[in-house]
Amino acid sequence: MRKVIGIGETILDIIFKNNQPWAAVPGGSVFNSIISLSRMGIKVDFVSEVGKDHVGEMIQHYMIDNDVSPQYLDVYAEIKSPISLAFLNDNNDAQYSFYKQYPECRLMVELPEVEENDVVLLGSFYAVDPSLRHKVVELLQKAKDNKAIVMYDLNYRFPHKNDVMKVAPHILENLEYADIVRGSEEDFMCLYELNDVEKIYKDKISFYCKNFVYTAGAKDVRLLTGNFSKAYAVPLLDPVSTVGAGDNFNAGIVYGLMKLDIKHDDLPSLSEDQWNQLIEYGMKFSAEVCLSTDNSVPKNFQI
Repeated sequence: MRKVIGIGETILDIIFKNNQPWAAVPGGSVFNSIISLSRMGIKVDFVSEVGKDHVGEMIQHYMIDNDVSPQYLDVYAEIKSPISLAFLNDNNDAQYSFYKQYPECRLMVELPEVEENDVVLLGSFYAVDPSLRHKVVELLQKAKDNKAIVMYDLNYRFPHKNDVMKVAPHILENLEYADIVRGSEEDFMCLYELNDVEKIYKDKISFYCKNFVYTAGAKDVRLLTGNFSKAYAVPLLDPVSTVGAGDNFNAGIVYGLMKLDIKHDDLPSLSEDQWNQLIEYGMKFSAEVCLSTDNSVPKNFQI
């Protein structure tokens, strides 16, 4: 059976509305996608790290309750699990403050097996963090050697703006391994101060990866491939929280790859109709998660 392997941070998101705590939900960019996929019946593995504390226990119990094994978690006795404070504005878009503490040696865990046509999902600063690079590259090389599909979400935010030059080679290396790349308007403004989608694709993406999805909040989703490009209107909605919107767009695309039985060797020749279905899944997952304070789609989600 095909599976999805995610690598990324785990974090407790404490959500504030009108400057008052409103909800606390286990999260993390790839983590949110993995929980959604597991809830939709997809077999998943997740590689990450937590502290040996109350928050770490909460996260592990949450994973188990959602059929995600904690087998590939590195649990650190000497540190506290990371938390984030997400402050919602009047449009329920979030601004974040992160509180993290990690040991010098990290992620000393054995990686899951990667098999042909599995999907490897990675993104955010975790995917380019120099202290984790050895493990990320090890997983990406396994994916390449075994013809798994790699989906890379840049998810690069302004708190790491000063690190761009330091991690630029890691971003390029991830792009080279990737079969599908997603990036947001905020990512490319932070990284390159660019918001011209065609220029971004031509100058920054297409040399490394031909399949590129660009999102910009409520604006059109843009798809650019080696064969065609297309814009997709985003349905209007009144969000409760947008914290997991992008993560679940990724989950929807990955779900579509599984549901439509799209394999690694199919990607260069995907039809417009197949891409239409993948983008539709992405938008539906994303819209659904905006309707609650949960960072993932509900277990009873019908699509």
